[in-house]
Parts: sequence; structure tokens; C-alpha cells
Amino acid sequence: MRTKKILVIDDSRSLRQMVAYTLNTLGYEVVEAVDGKDGWQKSQAEPFDLVFTDQNMPQFDGIWLIKALRNSQNYRNIPIFMLTNETGEEMKALGKEAGATGWIVKPFDPKRLLELVHKAIGDANG
Repeated sequence: MRTKKILVIDDSRSLRQMVAYTLNTLGYEVVEAVDGKDGWQKSQAEPFDLVFTDQNMPQFDGIWLIKALRNSQNYRNIPIFMLTNETGEEMKALGKEAGATGWIVKPFDPKRLLELVHKAIGDANG
């Protein structure tokens, strides 16, 4: 069995580290990306089982990234969650329209994050 891999894209280093720490505790492998462009490049270099992306980032924003991922063969059916400060209904509608699986508002509850990941992709090792 291979360990499930999660891509975390956010321009906040501390947020990426908190998400990675939370997910690593249950055995998920986490790859961090510093902005939308870095996230796009990493998503094309290797497959991921789940993606978290911020909305407001340098290079490419989260909505653009989700649309691009959904147009990529490898990410049509992969869960993609927005992890962002954005709480407006209009932004949530744009995220849903782009293909976001769900929306998590920062600061996140680690327990809720783990529940969501487990529900979306199951255990870290299969």
C-alpha cells in the first residue's frame, strides 16, 4: 500500500506547516507549495490524492488553480478544498463553480480538518 499524498498550497508558511503537521500525525504524506504557480507545477510533477489551496496568493489564485486542475486529466475526480480567509457567499459560489469539493475557513480546527480528509480519501495507508 502506498501512503496517500496531499498537496497544500498557501503563501503562508506557518499555515502550511500547521496543516502538514496535522496531516502527518495520521500518516499522510504532505507536499507544500508556496503559491499558485508552485502548486500548479508540483501538481503536474506527481499525482496527489487530495489538494488544499488558499484563494489569495501570488502568481495564480485558488479559483484559477482549481479550474486548471479540473481541466487536467489527473485531477478531474480528486478532492480539492479551499482553505482560506474568504467567507463571502459570492466567493464560495465561485469556488464551487470552479470545481472546489469544499470550503474550510481559516483558522481551521485540526480535528475537523482530519475528519474532512478521512471522509474524502480514507486512511493515510489505504
